[in-house]
Amino acid sequence: MPTILRSGHYRVYFVSHDCREPAHVHVDRDMLTAKFWLQPLRLASAIGFSIHELRDIERLVSDNRQHCLEVWHEHCGRASD
Repeated sequence: MPTILRSGHYRVYFVSHDCREPAHVHVDRDMLTAKFWLQPLRLASAIGFSIHELRDIERLVSDNRQHCLEVWHEHCGRASD
């Protein structure tokens, strides 16, 4: 599970076997998790995070979206989009 970035308590990463899906990232904090599609940017799923915290996480992913896509494509190739 390659980590793309860490910010505060958040770990942003993707799962290698997810390359068959469209580009996305997972974000974890403690036992909480969320998944965001990158194109277009939108929440796919979340467990445990409050709405307020999900907005903060979405902003984090949005601010780093280009980097996330670059790392995704380096690992998975472009065929997944």
